[in-house]
Amino acid sequence: MNEIHVAASAPVGTVTGNRGLIVEEPLIFEQGTDTGSGVDLPEPFDVPDRLGDFRRTGPIGLPGLAEPQVVRHYTRLSQKNYSIDAGFYPLGSCTMKYNPRLNEKIARTPGLGDLHPFQPVSTAQGALAVIHTLAGWLMELTGMAGVAMSPAAGAHGELCGVMAIRAAQEAKGNPRKVILVPESAHGTNPATAALCGYSVVAIPATAEGRVDIAALKAKLNDDVAGIMLTNPNTCGLFERDVREIAELVHGAGAFFYMDGANFNAIIGRVKVADLGVDAMHINLHKTFSTPHGGGGPGAGPTVFSEALAKFAPLPFVKKSGETFELVETRAQAGADAQPFGRMKGFHGQFGVMLRALSYAMALGKDGLKQASGDAVLNANYILARLKDTLSAPFEGPCMHEALFDDGFLKDTGVTTLDMAKALIDEGYHPMTMYFPLVVHGALLIEPTETESKQTLDLFIETMQALAAKAKSGDSEFFHAAPRLTPRRRLDETLAARKPVLRWSQKAD
Repeated sequence: MNEIHVAASAPVGTVTGNRGLIVEEPLIFEQGTDTGSGVDLPEPFDVPDRLGDFRRTGPIGLPGLAEPQVVRHYTRLSQKNYSIDAGFYPLGSCTMKYNPRLNEKIARTPGLGDLHPFQPVSTAQGALAVIHTLAGWLMELTGMAGVAMSPAAGAHGELCGVMAIRAAQEAKGNPRKVILVPESAHGTNPATAALCGYSVVAIPATAEGRVDIAALKAKLNDDVAGIMLTNPNTCGLFERDVREIAELVHGAGAFFYMDGANFNAIIGRVKVADLGVDAMHINLHKTFSTPHGGGGPGAGPTVFSEALAKFAPLPFVKKSGETFELVETRAQAGADAQPFGRMKGFHGQFGVMLRALSYAMALGKDGLKQASGDAVLNANYILARLKDTLSAPFEGPCMHEALFDDGFLKDTGVTTLDMAKALIDEGYHPMTMYFPLVVHGALLIEPTETESKQTLDLFIETMQALAAKAKSGDSEFFHAAPRLTPRRRLDETLAARKPVLRWSQKAD
């Protein structure tokens, strides 16, 4: 076994290496053999001479296992995954909330869950009705004039919004050169702007964790195509000057893109159109119920103001009488439309849309409004109870997530990472660490609306106990964490740069 893994392995103390029912699970390549197989295959037929060059001459390098071995292997791996079904997920800025099983059932409905993208439109009228209805919900909830449903994830929705801004600026005769991005924005925002050919100019935050208006004014000029503002921002704070920001940006001939990743905090409370927003993506897999994480599908529909709606990408669904049409060409879109192109093949992540519409219709406007209120209430409960134990960088209430820095760990020898590792031993997935970058040693906690007071109280008491232990001087306890997991602390940097994927591989 690679030296890194040996050093990182949990203390064994048993013949098997198992710890109770936590099974020491080797890689599937380590379990398999070249001769083992879970199926009986016929003898290979004689290969004609003309195909002889294609005959395999060496081992294929795949593990051979019996069926029970395969089932047990993947079942055990699934048991090592932490999920929202297993416990509280305090991961900030990601809305890792429980999603009702009703929405999963709807997504598997025969006739919707087994559609094929090449079906004739006439046989997929129900699917187009779902997309069209959800689009109507999103425009109503945001107050915006148009929506592109095809973007496949949040960052893809950002790209859609900025591409529409570029198309609108080009239609004026000048795409301009710069996108302004506040320091409190999501990290994908500057990457999106750069991908669209823009130079990124950062706008600093004030001591209150919000956009510095004076700095914004100083950066606005004829080269600025737009601003990308996350609101509520990644400090968990609402940008109180958002309307002034919109007026300043529009006054400079630029457009206002608002990152909607944190829409869960304000849905039903404010329509973003009233804030002066020109484009905003919506993470359906955060706000509108889809299992988030694990690399699963997302969806990032992007809503547009009147000024940008005509530049929205193809395709889109159009209702004519009782029939739904899929508009896929510029000619079909109409004389006024100027779509900048297409974001992806077909029409987006349909299974995610099904779940989102089921969620929205089950809760209704009032339920969605309550969800955002409960999310903000839960975050402020955590902030109020932990701010005297931990250290909060900003005064006043927060929105959907509570942000702490590492000031409470000063001179203890314990870091934010150490706290996170110790939290794993307590049965929790760690909160977001070291983000946002504007706060040193950040611990970002988002409880969402789906957690009970009892759950929050136990988490708070756990954090208080760990903070007290850190301040007591027992730094070695934290440096050894996690102690109760199948693997101890890994060298994460080396693991990312030189992953060891097979037993036979050796680290340099």
